[in-house]
Amino acid sequence: MTAIRTLSAALAAFLAAGAARAQTAIEDLEIIGAPEQGNMGFQPAATELARDVHWLDGMLLVIITAIVLFVMGLIGYVIVRYNSKANKEPATFTHNSPLEIAWTVVPIVILVFIGAFSLPVLFKQQEIPEADLTIKVTGYQWYWGYEYVDEAVAFDSFMIGYGEGNLNDGIIEQLEEAGYSEDEFLLATDTSVIVPVGATVVMQVTGADVIHSWTVPAFGVKQDAVPGRLAELWFAAEREGIYFGQCSELCGKDHAYMPITVKVVSQEVYDDWLAGAKEEFPA
Repeated sequence: MTAIRTLSAALAAFLAAGAARAQTAIEDLEIIGAPEQGNMGFQPAATELARDVHWLDGMLLVIITAIVLFVMGLIGYVIVRYNSKANKEPATFTHNSPLEIAWTVVPIVILVFIGAFSLPVLFKQQEIPEADLTIKVTGYQWYWGYEYVDEAVAFDSFMIGYGEGNLNDGIIEQLEEAGYSEDEFLLATDTSVIVPVGATVVMQVTGADVIHSWTVPAFGVKQDAVPGRLAELWFAAEREGIYFGQCSELCGKDHAYMPITVKVVSQEVYDDWLAGAKEEFPA
């Protein structure tokens, strides 16, 4: 009996030490995916999906800019060349077959060109690969619930300071205890999704009451959480760090107060965290 108690105590100490190491490593992570005051553009891409979206957006911007400049130049030319002063006698024709064919065919060619590049990006997002880690996420008014499907771990995630009004000393203290600063107010949550770097993570997304939307910009993912339906998205984060997201579907009065926090860690840190999470957050 004494030997069993000693073994149990040693095992508990080992798990506690692993959890402490994991917690320290998690708290030391760099914040990568977060909005920045006064900046424009995308957050740094942390997945292949996000890089594809950024590239596609840049290509479309070039095409749209060329079209806008062409149309504006054409309008300017027509204003100067065919105004009433420069063109006393207006033309009487009503049709120009070559021109009509051109302005029908050219847009079709442009759209086919765009589709040839955008559809593969869409298919890559929608074709769910085999998962290394599956997490079910449920949207509630107004917080997120997570369940690590194969690991018997489940927890709810609330915004730090939710329901306590504007930023104050108490909220700042809570943020600092969780390893954040006041700059992360409205972004940081009390519990975070922890995933290993490089792992293929499949999120099963649903809603418990109204439609929500699980979104992490740096991962290039967004999926509506519809009550009664189970949708899926996937990502494979390429860099350790902290990434923030937000519910992106208007879901009620506190829609703005249900952020998402994902922390990407090494496989070793994830394994230590998971061992502790099974004790702290049993499903």
